[in-house]
Amino acid sequence: MSVTVNGSNGITFNDGSSQTAAASPFGLKNRIINGDMRIDQRNSGSAVTADGAFPLDRWKIILGGGGALSAQRSTTAPAGYTNSLYITATTADTSLGTSDEYSFRHAIEGFNVADLGWGTANAQTITLSFKVRSSVTGTYGGVLRNSAADRLYVFSYTVNSANTWEDKSVTIAGDTSGTWLTDNGIGIQLIFSLGAGSSRLASAGSWGTTGNIQGVTGQTQWISTLNATFYITGVQLEVGSTATPFERRMYTNELQLCQRYYVKYAFPVDTGAGASPLGTAVSPTLADGYIIPCVPFRVSATNLSLTVSSLQIYTVSSSGVFSTGTWAIPYDTNSLFVPIRYTHGSSVFTSGASQLIVGNGTTGFLALSAEF
Repeated sequence: MSVTVNGSNGITFNDGSSQTAAASPFGLKNRIINGDMRIDQRNSGSAVTADGAFPLDRWKIILGGGGALSAQRSTTAPAGYTNSLYITATTADTSLGTSDEYSFRHAIEGFNVADLGWGTANAQTITLSFKVRSSVTGTYGGVLRNSAADRLYVFSYTVNSANTWEDKSVTIAGDTSGTWLTDNGIGIQLIFSLGAGSSRLASAGSWGTTGNIQGVTGQTQWISTLNATFYITGVQLEVGSTATPFERRMYTNELQLCQRYYVKYAFPVDTGAGASPLGTAVSPTLADGYIIPCVPFRVSATNLSLTVSSLQIYTVSSSGVFSTGTWAIPYDTNSLFVPIRYTHGSSVFTSGASQLIVGNGTTGFLALSAEF
């Protein structure tokens, strides 16, 4: 039996059957990170409701209007998947203002789409595909746009049957105009609209420069239905004019891809052997240490966002525990380590003595974010 290797699409046998090869370990077919919605370092499956919150790694919700929604990782998923992004409308907006917007979005780093050649005569065609399920049928819209939001493409898709998983794909010719970043800034921003005012909508199917567009003219305003539900998973953006099977990456690899943008470190409650080292006291009021990131962050140290919750400093020299100080990233470094400084208002440290970070409850953590 003879075989024919058909480029990146797979292998065709002489009997007419075919097999799709696994994604190459040396490349990144799917430019979306966490497209199967498995990774949730921040919330461990709990819901978020605030504008700008991340219900899952790499996915952010945007709320602008009188409505409200709740978003979280879900175990409701189609065959072959374990998770989805689940969104429900907790307060309906039945009268959207002209500039209102409800969406969720994913920012692709410029380094990861530099080969697409967008903004040049050699711009490559891409295909966006995903699996969606909604309680509200109708036409939905979304947008691909550049970092400056002055080049955009509006796309649409249809949810045909309520509460049923459906496969969707959209093929888009690459943009030969505009400026598309190829560094650590936003290369492409992908937006899915769940409701938008008239000034946020435009016709689908071509590249344009029209304002802050979020969706397609005439789209279903999902947010106007109280308790409406929306699930999505298997999101893939790839080179080519055909949607191919979803690229499945090992869990560890997907987690590491996410950790370039966000890492959450949990700390134990006890002050014994389980406590974690901060470093040493450099003065009676300052203790300095550092964290070695799992992978290099997208930005340098002082450009990271630092969040600390329910943590204390345990002074080894005096066996004291202090939680009233402040935490900061005191100076910039390369991506090899992130400096962490704890400052106390009083002279509580012995210079040169080691200090430990301990939790002040079961949810104590330190988080570093390089998200867009």
